[in-house]
Amino acid sequence: MSEKNSVTVQVTDDPAADSGATKELWAERTGVRTFVGRSASGAEVKIGKGPGEFSPGDLIKLAIATCNAMSADHTISRALGTRDFVETVGVSGTVHETEERFDNFQIEMVLSGTELSDDEKAQLAEKAGEAIAKYCTVGNTVHTGASYQPMLTFEGRSDTE
Repeated sequence: MSEKNSVTVQVTDDPAADSGATKELWAERTGVRTFVGRSASGAEVKIGKGPGEFSPGDLIKLAIATCNAMSADHTISRALGTRDFVETVGVSGTVHETEERFDNFQIEMVLSGTELSDDEKAQLAEKAGEAIAKYCTVGNTVHTGASYQPMLTFEGRSDTE
């Protein structure tokens, strides 16, 4: 049985953005439990539970799945002899029965139109696994259980003004 996770939220009047903590990646609230995630490069993603929105759970599943695929991309490309191959990455997660978290993720990288022998497939699977273990930051972070520190920052008026 796991111990219940405890999270302490720090309160500050000093925005993290001033120190650069949120200048590269942030989310802006657009409604009740809905946000738009943004990056400094101009990318956007709708986050929520409605149509056309990814839930935070969807995003972590997509992050680990695409990180696996991107980490293995060069290895697969070399084995197939081409950078132009068709791949679809599927992902699902098993939700813990009593806690708000995933127990595990199932990731399937499907390569279409490849003609490899069984030995070549086995070799590619081994090399892809090595590349994923070495380069997949998201997978390595989930595997080791990174800590995090939420902060509640108040900008603008203060009751001491």
